[in-house]
Amino acid sequence: MSDLTLEDIARLAGVSRSTVSRVINNHPSVRGSVRTRVLEVIQNTGFHPNLAARALVSKCSGMIGLVVPRSVTSFFTDPYFPFLTQGIAQACNQHNLTLGFFLVSTKEDEDKIFPRVSRKGYLDGIIVQSGQIGEGLIERLNNAEIPLVIAGRPLQPEHLSYVDVDNVTAAAIAVSHLISLGHQRIATITGPVDNTVGIDRRAGYEQALAQHGIPMESELIVAGDFTETGGYAAMKRLLPARPRAVFAASDGMAIGAMRAIQSVGLRVPQDIAVVGFDDLPMPTPPTPLLTTMRQPIQGFGVRAVEVLIDLIENGNLPPRKVIMTAELIIRDSCGSAQTH
Repeated sequence: MSDLTLEDIARLAGVSRSTVSRVINNHPSVRGSVRTRVLEVIQNTGFHPNLAARALVSKCSGMIGLVVPRSVTSFFTDPYFPFLTQGIAQACNQHNLTLGFFLVSTKEDEDKIFPRVSRKGYLDGIIVQSGQIGEGLIERLNNAEIPLVIAGRPLQPEHLSYVDVDNVTAAAIAVSHLISLGHQRIATITGPVDNTVGIDRRAGYEQALAQHGIPMESELIVAGDFTETGGYAAMKRLLPARPRAVFAASDGMAIGAMRAIQSVGLRVPQDIAVVGFDDLPMPTPPTPLLTTMRQPIQGFGVRAVEVLIDLIENGNLPPRKVIMTAELIIRDSCGSAQTH
């Protein structure tokens, strides 16, 4: 049986030659029943693949890439990205995949990284965190027909696979909760206007106001940048409009807003109620504790890997679009501290 080839094993197992190669190389993108059948044929025939030939016959590296459009500093200071990466790394471990990590903060970074991540045989697929910096790279990778999943809805999602939270519905739930507490003059600190997260969470804010017949006032809408510093500056701009409540599109901005409110002698929530978005663990919890929309960030990363494995195994078309839900967590900052 020593003269058997991969083609022989594939014929006996009733699968393709590439499937046999993936089984031999312990690649995750093979169904359990198929893997078992191929391994049984290998055991029964005594087939021993030439170890040096494995890399030559296999088109899979067992490695995927994660591209994050952030600088090193902002990656490690924004708790969202470490939690997302933790979920992706957890899923890679479960599926015996190696994870390559790339930070992109400029157009020059994109130009340097693209030849590396698109090189044939280097990566089996790529996850890209959505963001204005990464849009050009996303388009180039998609045109190169590399298995590709976007973490977060991209600006042009039609032909791309992505995993996202239902940001519109989640923001509407947060604002509707404030309305249910009797607030009418509700401000919002949005994310960047060229970012789909910022766009969608503002749309949810507007949707909730419309559903409850509350007119939208432009003076109650200020753009932020998802940082605590940005939230503080935005809230300072909102204070002259005398809002009774504020929905911030991230917890960082919500904490900055609370600091700005308290800096002028006002109280949260007695004078201005505050709701955020994310529910990330904080080294020093704010006072009062923050009401927020909890999104499953680690689960988000796990799901992105699962979708990417599906693309690697079954092809890029049709695009997969996975939408996850967020949960309202009610604490002290909105004035309705109930267990939820």
